Amino acid sequence: MAQRQDNKEKKARLSAQDWADAALTAIGEGGLAAVAVEPLAARLGTTKGSFYWHFANREALIEAALARWAETATEAAITEIDTEPGPAARIRRLFIEATVSAIDDPLEVSLLATASHPQVAAALRRVTERRVDYVTRLFADLGFPEPEARRRGLLAYSVYLGHSQLGHAAPSVLPEGDELRQYLEAALDALTRP
Repeated sequence: MAQRQDNKEKKARLSAQDWADAALTAIGEGGLAAVAVEPLAARLGTTKGSFYWHFANREALIEAALARWAETATEAAITEIDTEPGPAARIRRLFIEATVSAIDDPLEVSLLATASHPQVAAALRRVTERRVDYVTRLFADLGFPEPEARRRGLLAYSVYLGHSQLGHAAPSVLPEGDELRQYLEAALDALTRP
């Protein structure tokens, strides 16, 4: 009886964020098509009623999941990177951590694969613009004039996206371990060289 009460309390405590996080996991595992209410409810150990308490429909959940992705994968990352003491340290940490973590997380590749979906397209546009603007600012803080900072920021972001795609489509072509870090350091050195 006590366990049933604990389960009810657990179900009652699910938040919209819990649903959004579960939707993001599903997108990473099976693309946008994997966002379905009943399987997510089963994954969360709850009923569809919990979903409808927080969301009017699947599109609302997708919108919340995409907003959550933007917050955790962009805004929170920027906040963390900004704790570094200077622009050189910031850009180095961002480039290496983001590129390495992209190999382990299939979410962004899954989102890129569904870029024709209107909600995903809008979120990708906002996130990409924010990220490129941020990296551009880092290059400007390194002393590059605005047009050159923008070009390098876009190039750095393109390297990140390409590396992410390779890491999921053909991981055997990428170096591993220390060799990967040396490879990324060399790419970063080329991007930051005056």
